[in-house]
Amino acid sequence: MSNNLLAGKVGIISGALNSQSIAWKVAQKAHEQGARIVLTNAPLAMRMGEIKALASEIDAPIIPADATSIEELGTLFTEAQSHFGGKIDFLLHSIGMSANIRKGKSYGDLDYKFFQQTLDVSALSLHKMLAVAEKQDAFNEWGSVVALSYIAAQRAFLDYTDMAQAKAVLESIARSYGQRLGHLKKVRVNTVSQSPTKTTAGTGISGFNAFYEYANKMSPLGNAPAEACADYCVSLFSDLTRYVTMQNLMHDGGFSSTGISQEMADLMEKSGE
Repeated sequence: MSNNLLAGKVGIISGALNSQSIAWKVAQKAHEQGARIVLTNAPLAMRMGEIKALASEIDAPIIPADATSIEELGTLFTEAQSHFGGKIDFLLHSIGMSANIRKGKSYGDLDYKFFQQTLDVSALSLHKMLAVAEKQDAFNEWGSVVALSYIAAQRAFLDYTDMAQAKAVLESIARSYGQRLGHLKKVRVNTVSQSPTKTTAGTGISGFNAFYEYANKMSPLGNAPAEACADYCVSLFSDLTRYVTMQNLMHDGGFSSTGISQEMADLMEKSGE
């Protein structure tokens, strides 16, 4: 159902790989709410994914860009503004990758070159995007930037390894750049800490099913699905949230504020019998 929350707005959405991706659903929801969109992803991810189908569905061009490359990001923002005929109103950062996780490295046996790559792809890419956009004066006033995070930025989770540090850096960058862009252009920058979600990236983490089921049992509302996260992102792109910035916003069904749920207590008591 459309309320035209984003009528007249234009933006860039990164990270849509396939129909399981949160970014994919954000693009669909933003389009449904009246926005015009440019899609972007790294060339390798584009070859692995199905982004062309999404582009056709929402009538959006695809501008390939490696988010770790200042040069390619410069081309992205230049071409996006040319396509729209003006500056952009919103940006979704939905980018994360850990070769250490892919290769099953334990936290005590990380490959540090991979670790640096994790930080560059998953966190520093946000700083690079915003720095390039600032230099090009690419945002309209009262624009909105949203980056997707996870509660492992604040808590230790088994097998999330170096991605936990990447998410912590991502959230810190959002606060620092939120302050800067707020002063410069009234642009707000927030992160959304989403429930475990059955995306291609999420399910690639060892023990993901245990993450998912534990969070689902602990959360009074249950895990937030990707579609609900997309709705939340749309609300953050809209003018309804003009004064929300520099926040890490929990979208997790109440997981982050729950000590123990009755369901978990019952399960533990039953296992102790």
